[in-house]
Amino acid sequence: MSRFGQLKTAAFASVRRVNEPPQTPSGDEMTRGERVRGSHTVRAAGVASAQMAANVLALVTTVALARALVNEPAVLLLDEPLGALDLKLRKQMGIELKRIQREVGITFIYVTHDQEEAMTMSDRIAVMNKGRYEQLAGPETLYERPSTRFVAGFVGASNLLEGKIGSDGDLWTVTLPSGAVVRAPKSLGDIGSGGAIGVRPEKLTLLEPGQESKGNTLEGTVVDTSYLGVITQYVVEGKNGLRLLVSEQNRDRTTRNDTWRPGESVTLTWKPENGFVVGDAAGA
Repeated sequence: MSRFGQLKTAAFASVRRVNEPPQTPSGDEMTRGERVRGSHTVRAAGVASAQMAANVLALVTTVALARALVNEPAVLLLDEPLGALDLKLRKQMGIELKRIQREVGITFIYVTHDQEEAMTMSDRIAVMNKGRYEQLAGPETLYERPSTRFVAGFVGASNLLEGKIGSDGDLWTVTLPSGAVVRAPKSLGDIGSGGAIGVRPEKLTLLEPGQESKGNTLEGTVVDTSYLGVITQYVVEGKNGLRLLVSEQNRDRTTRNDTWRPGESVTLTWKPENGFVVGDAAGA
């Protein structure tokens, strides 16, 4: 039997097993111990019903995929195939879908509004805005080197720094309204006449004021702190009302007391090569 046939047969068999009621002895045939165990089983079944429903949804998704693959199409369109599943099952099924796609060698066109799912599942991602392509690239390029303001803001979070654009050798420069100058390599792209230099929140480092740093630096004050477990997220306000989002991993931090507090002065720094440039003007 082909891989397609095996997948379809296994999926239907799993659905039948889930839907078949368990065989239990009648009341006359049950011992006292069996009755006690039976009462616990009934209570456990209620607890497990939600998980069973989720599993059925996963199996239904598998059956639908098997039916689509059995004819061995050249291209398969998957429109939000995991949208009905909970987070854990969605991640598990996503891994399974990737494995199946690599095994059968069929091109999958995967439609989703879940950015993490898109980044995980795809070799190439098309970001669309008002029915038009904004950028078509691999997940890493799309995130690290967005080409437009829309992509920079839509895929993850970004800080865009705007001002007077200039040039300094092989670097683009942007002079902010505060007078601070930030730089980015010209190799990152063309900044145009109305573009901006951008930096992702996790690329920024917070230092004590006056602490020596290399690369781009800005002074600011912490106005908000959000402890999120894996990371702590800060909002830092600079001169002229400029606000930047900063994400720091909690590698050496064990309590909220170890985080920066609102009202504290900080220096933000990042390497110019860790930023990006967008060439389109605001509102374009």
